[in-house]
Amino acid sequence: MQERTDRIVETDIPARLDSLRWSPFHTRVVTALGITWILDGLEVTLAGALSGALKDSPTLQFSNLDIGIAGSAYLVGAVLGALGFGWLTDRIGRKKLFFATLTLYLVATAATALSWDLASFALFRFFTGAGIGGEYTAINSTIQELVPARYRGWTDLTINGSFWIGAALGAGGSIVLLDPQVIDPEWGWRLAFLTGAILGLVVFVMRLWIPESPRWLMVHGRPEEAARIVAGIERKAVRDPDEPAGGVWPVIQLRMRSHTPLREVVRTLFTDYRKRSLVGLALMTAQAFFYNAIFFTYALVLSTFFNIPADQIGWYLLPFAASNFLGPLLLGRLFDTVGRRAMIAFTYGISGILLAVTGYLFAAGVLTAQTQMIAWMVIFFFASPAASAAYLTVSETFPLEVRALAIAVFYCVGTAIGGVAGPALFGALIDSGSRDSVFVGYCFGAALMVAAALIGWRFGIAAERRPLESVASPLAAVESR
Repeated sequence: MQERTDRIVETDIPARLDSLRWSPFHTRVVTALGITWILDGLEVTLAGALSGALKDSPTLQFSNLDIGIAGSAYLVGAVLGALGFGWLTDRIGRKKLFFATLTLYLVATAATALSWDLASFALFRFFTGAGIGGEYTAINSTIQELVPARYRGWTDLTINGSFWIGAALGAGGSIVLLDPQVIDPEWGWRLAFLTGAILGLVVFVMRLWIPESPRWLMVHGRPEEAARIVAGIERKAVRDPDEPAGGVWPVIQLRMRSHTPLREVVRTLFTDYRKRSLVGLALMTAQAFFYNAIFFTYALVLSTFFNIPADQIGWYLLPFAASNFLGPLLLGRLFDTVGRRAMIAFTYGISGILLAVTGYLFAAGVLTAQTQMIAWMVIFFFASPAASAAYLTVSETFPLEVRALAIAVFYCVGTAIGGVAGPALFGALIDSGSRDSVFVGYCFGAALMVAAALIGWRFGIAAERRPLESVASPLAAVESR
């Protein structure tokens, strides 16, 4: 349908979407779209759990530094993919992009299984990351715009936490596929990467019926199409008892537009909403370094300092993944009740403090592989909802027209600063064989988390249970009442 712009329309679509109770429609949406994080968890865990097999592979023969380089290549791809696809998501729509990004992921992760040297492996990991990075922007914005306000915090955190379901799948798969009694490890690691492509094909089919975001449509000159989609959703859902008498909803007036100029995006992010940008950047950077530096090299720590065989790494990743999923699941409700600022400050702060304490015990040599695993489980029970809250904060505190690109920009900058360098840095620190050197890296990650906690508390937005349009009015808004 041709977009019709430069006219003003009055719509009650945001209020109607936010008034709904949870329904099977919402369950299907978060399942079909939220599985992105399962795919990412699978990819990241495979890269870590398979590191020993990649080092022992007669074809690849990677060093610890090579493993770190490959991890960084994945993250560089995610950064560039998020930025490019994020820009396109705000211009041509959410639905077109989440099919394009999934297709790129499918092709690239299948190609990884055919790698023959470091260059090919890193290249395919780069494009796999690009697909996943693009998914982050399209999917986060779509879910935020379809989920009712009262469920938004818990839903977003739980979906992001489902990364660890993928991590558990990757860990469990590595246990089987790296067992020489089951399959030759040289074929095992290749088959492991193919599992991601197979899962992606299933997701592709599930997404065929997901509608375009009505909020995006109403701004981009297609209010009639948006109204039809919302009417279809309403037929399958139940309204909240607080529904206005007589079905009279608050309305907002919008001036239709085909796109948002880049200069307006820059002004919005870095002038009009600069304090929110500071919060988003701080949260994204801290969690990116914290997670990527530690998790990408977790298997190397176990094998280098605790002499855990490569085919046993998965057993240590499974409980670690469980605690990371349980954190958002059990603490997520508090982000909607206690509030965003308090919970962000708490989860970021306690994660940083616990990391510093555990790092000291690691450097002192008092931890075994088992107690190290338990320590990580406790730390990441809090760090997982903290990391998820970074995506929640960025995706709900900026106007609709720049939402996807805002997610992309802060994911890119945060990951570039905190994530890309992290795996390579820790790979080098671990290669040194010095526990003290690794401890210094842990202290840096802890300091970033504590600093982010303070920034989140001071400048964060109390967005809990509020409609997106009241947290950040659309740039196209003319008047709301």
